[in-house]
Amino acid sequence: MMVQARCVREEKRVFSGGIWEDKYGYARAVVAGPRVVVSGCTATVDGQVQHEEDAYLQAMTAFGIALDAVEAAGLTREDVVMVRYYVVDDSHYDAVGTALSEVLGHVRPACTGVKVAGLIDKRMLVEIEIEAFRA
Repeated sequence: MMVQARCVREEKRVFSGGIWEDKYGYARAVVAGPRVVVSGCTATVDGQVQHEEDAYLQAMTAFGIALDAVEAAGLTREDVVMVRYYVVDDSHYDAVGTALSEVLGHVRPACTGVKVAGLIDKRMLVEIEIEAFRA
């Protein structure tokens, strides 16, 4: 269950139209030479948090948004070298790990999982960052 983020590449920046991109002045992803760095992605689609109370489905949505940005930047999921995910509850690690395995398990990127006190919206359970690199 991946969500298309409708990302648009503008030179070395990728924009998904997410509500905080314009408000806070950042890009969904930045292309830096052979590297693509994707900003933190949550399960927010068209300004609405999806799948409240379901960390797995939120992770799948966030991965979809992040990977759309990677592809809009000209790379593929096979180019992903790093995933960082942030959860608001210890019980969500397994759900996010399962989503990671389903989406990128064949790639085996480096990964860091961190528990945080909270995200920008209390309904958000997980935020995911991705870095990709074209060798």
